This record gives sequence, structure tokens and C-alpha cells, in this order.
Amino acid sequence: MNTPSSSPRERRLAFVAWITVCVVWGTTYLAIRVALESVPVALLAGLRWTAAGTLMIAALAAAGKPLPPRREWPALAFVGCMMTVVGNGFVVWAEQFVASGLAAVVVATVPFWNVAIETALPGGERVSARTLAGLTVGFSGILVLVWPELAVSGAGSRFVLGILALQAACVGWAIGTSFTKRRPASGHPLGAPAFQMLFGGIVFLGLASVTGEWSRLTFTGRSGTAMVYLLVAGSIVGYSCYVYALRHLSVSTVSLYAYVNPIIAVILGSALLGEPFTPRVVVAAALVLAGIAIVRQRPVSGRVTSRR
Repeated sequence: MNTPSSSPRERRLAFVAWITVCVVWGTTYLAIRVALESVPVALLAGLRWTAAGTLMIAALAAAGKPLPPRREWPALAFVGCMMTVVGNGFVVWAEQFVASGLAAVVVATVPFWNVAIETALPGGERVSARTLAGLTVGFSGILVLVWPELAVSGAGSRFVLGILALQAACVGWAIGTSFTKRRPASGHPLGAPAFQMLFGGIVFLGLASVTGEWSRLTFTGRSGTAMVYLLVAGSIVGYSCYVYALRHLSVSTVSLYAYVNPIIAVILGSALLGEPFTPRVVVAAALVLAGIAIVRQRPVSGRVTSRR
């Protein structure tokens, strides 16, 4: 579903934002794993999102930029809860029991949830055979990448709960994505993600207070650095780019970031940690990129049909 009001420049910027999401969010799984070494789950997410939202709102207000009016706050709070509390919160919780790389792979199912929800909603995007084929090819690349690890992974109860939590995260994220596409907020483009992050962070801090996490909060050099990275790169940069991309690109296109994230993680592991870059990884990367190319291929007529 392309946005008719999007100019060529806005669409170019939207693709830049999408690429940023692909790269940055591919690294946040490792940062979450490191931060969890000393920061409890709800506080990790709560401090991250509250700080990011507060800083962005303060910066926009200081610059005299228009913020979303109060009548739009309930909708922004709903999206914030779906995307940060459910979408991100279950990922953080699951990474206590599931390796960060595998978590990124499981979350790669989010495009399927996006397509399913969009198809079910009134006026949702038409899902063509080409789109389904591209999603399937891309996901086959993810399976090639991790199948050996999945075959030997233990299936303890906590591991299974972690996998289920990651799927719940995908559903929450997909719901928030579809709602954002249909209810764009007014004001500056960064105003909506700022309020969404703030509202989600407040919910997390409330959960942390109820469960007594404050007494268990400590910071080490590693966890503190990871928290700062999640705040700046993962929240302020990544989330804002995601919301901007949604304004000007189709949901099926934007959701493909979930296929790229695991590949980015493998490349970084090879470049920075000396992890092997095997032929299996090359084949997996090729399949993922092929899936993206299939989804992005325009119809022969050059026109993209859409409906709202």
C-alpha cells in the first residue's frame, strides 16, 4: 500500500530509513543480551523507552516543532503498548532463555504476521502471489541459516516459552504496525514515535515497580554501554526511522527488515568476532536478498495498486 501523498524525495528518504532499521536493529539483539546481565527485564525496556521518548519530546519542543495534540495521545499510547510493551517487551523477556541470534531469526516471522493481519483488516493491503513467494523465499533463507542450530538446541520448558513469547512479540508488533499505517499522527514526523516510546516506557516502569525490580538494578561497564546503545541507536534512531518508513512505504516492504536483521548479525559476528562465514551463510544471505527482490519487483505495468 503506497501512500499517494508521498513525494519521490520522501520515498527515497523512507528507503534510507528502512536500510537504517535493517542495520541498527540487527545489532540490538546482542545489546539486549548484554544489558540483561545486570538489568532486570522491565527496567531494561522501561528506562530505554522512557528516556528515548522524553529526550525526543524535549528536543522537538525546544526546536519549536509541532507535537501531536492530546486528542491523539490515546492512539499513540495504544501503538506504544503494542510495539514497545508487547513487541519489544516479549523479545527482552525471551532473551533470558533464547540466544540473541536465534531470537532475531524467530522474529523474522513478523512479515508473515504483518501480511496476515493486513489481509484480515478491512481495506488492508492486497497480498499478491508475488509477495507471498518473496516472503517464502526469504524465510527459507532464515531456515537455511539456523537449521543446524535448531536441530541441536534443547527444547526445555523455558526455551519453548521463550519461542512462544517471541511469536507473541511478532503479533503485537504487527498490530501496532497496521494501526500506525492507518492512523498517522499529525505534527512533526518524529513526534508520534517519541510519544509512543514514552507511553510504552511508562508502562514498563510501572511493571518494574510492581514486581520489585528496582532493588535488583545494577550497572556494569558492559550493561551500561549496552543500555546507552539501545537508547540512542535502537530507540531514538531505529524506532523513528521505522515509523517514518511506514508513512511512505508499504507494510510488506517495511516488514522485510526482519529478514535482514539476522544476516546483519552474522556479518557483524564474522567481521568483529571472527565467527566463520560458511557457504551455508552465503546461501542463506542469497535467499534472503532474493526474497526481498521478489517482493520489491514492480508489476509489468509499472503501477502499484492499493486500497485503504
